[in-house]
Amino acid sequence: MNFIIRNTAAITGSISAIGTACAGPIVGWANLHRRESLLLAASIASIAASPPPSAELDIAISGLRNQSGAVLLCLTQRSEAQYLDCAKDPARVMRVVNSGQADAVRISGLAPGEYSLLVIHDENRNGKLDTMLGVPREGFGFSRNPALRMGPPRYGDVRFAVTGQSRQAVKLKYLL
Repeated sequence: MNFIIRNTAAITGSISAIGTACAGPIVGWANLHRRESLLLAASIASIAASPPPSAELDIAISGLRNQSGAVLLCLTQRSEAQYLDCAKDPARVMRVVNSGQADAVRISGLAPGEYSLLVIHDENRNGKLDTMLGVPREGFGFSRNPALRMGPPRYGDVRFAVTGQSRQAVKLKYLL
């Protein structure tokens, strides 16, 4: 057994010595290593300098009961607690579009990710969803058109992914 261990140690030592001796005389080894480092640094710098990926969202809105007022759109990238209150999300994207031109809206320059969309038909142009005893008097809709139950839909029912060129079709609902 000692014989095997001694021979293994001798063979390993020889391989190590040969490998080290062979690596030394290679001409240009240091320059090659330096060039690879510069290329790697240039690649990292170009990645860091390139603009972040950008996405677009096309929104098709249907179901307007009339052409009066405006359509308010609020695109948020936040949690369930904030998707219904656009003002609470500092990263929100808002658009106000005349009702007559609201059938197709494009939002560009978005960071890819998970979003939710709230759409309101602000018929009297007061900048908010009017309610009567807590029931909306104006039209509203959400991304992914979730079924309505008691109260607003859950965030999980309205969130969607935006990557590259994305599309959402929102059908407005009127309760009164």
